[in-house]
Amino acid sequence: MTENSPAEQQEEATHQAPSTVNRRHVIAAGGAVAAAAGLGLAATASATPETSAAAAAARPTRPTRSASASATATASSGVCSLTAEVTEGPYALEGALIRTDITESKSGVPVKYTFTVVDEDNSCAPLEGALVEIWHADTLGEYSGFVGGNGHSETDDGTFLRGGQITDSNGQVSITSIWPGHYVSRAVHVHMRVHTDVTLTDDSYTGGSIIHTGQLFFDSTINTKVQALSPYSSNTTKETALADDTIYDDGGASSGLLTLTALGSSVSSGYAATLTVGVSTS
Repeated sequence: MTENSPAEQQEEATHQAPSTVNRRHVIAAGGAVAAAAGLGLAATASATPETSAAAAAARPTRPTRSASASATATASSGVCSLTAEVTEGPYALEGALIRTDITESKSGVPVKYTFTVVDEDNSCAPLEGALVEIWHADTLGEYSGFVGGNGHSETDDGTFLRGGQITDSNGQVSITSIWPGHYVSRAVHVHMRVHTDVTLTDDSYTGGSIIHTGQLFFDSTINTKVQALSPYSSNTTKETALADDTIYDDGGASSGLLTLTALGSSVSSGYAATLTVGVSTS
């Protein structure tokens, strides 16, 4: 058996969460919560053949990482499923740019993300003024600020495919990016942090508190089609299947599985990706 490279060993070690760690919990709101938050797109997506929600429902149930992940909390505006937070991974950077488009001319299948943040401690009401930050790998599986970690050489400005937005009165943000590529030891995913009480600068932020750290995942059937397209197909590193990922626990939306809706008639046209994430502000 070939010994893992130092980068692979670092990635695997960093993403394995010890069973002794006490995790904070967040919620992903569905049903009436999503409707109240204006996520009509997410609701209609479940009726299409290429939605991650339908794919998640078809999977066999397996134990989650936390016993409390199967618990539910009923709020006046809907039912909230509890799920555990996960590691931010080894590729996080501080001081994300505040912007709606994080692509920075990187080529790939377009993804238009819409996130709705709700407050579990306030009957799942929309959380206004929170910073939702995401970051992910490019088509070759490389992260800005860490280019070379997946074995490729390219220009690294430390900011591509990173950034965030402040939630509006509906608790929503919209961010445009591309579908991530894959890298060693992990299924395709996006990292997310939710901050409160940040102070905005000209194009970034200072201060505040991180109240949620999570990861977002993609339907495996659609992902296979995306990874077969150019320039994704130029990435010849081994890809890890979603079912074999060390972080995703097969919990559907409550574990970060995005609801996807095609933006056109072909895979290359891209997707709208939605998720409602609840946080505890106390």
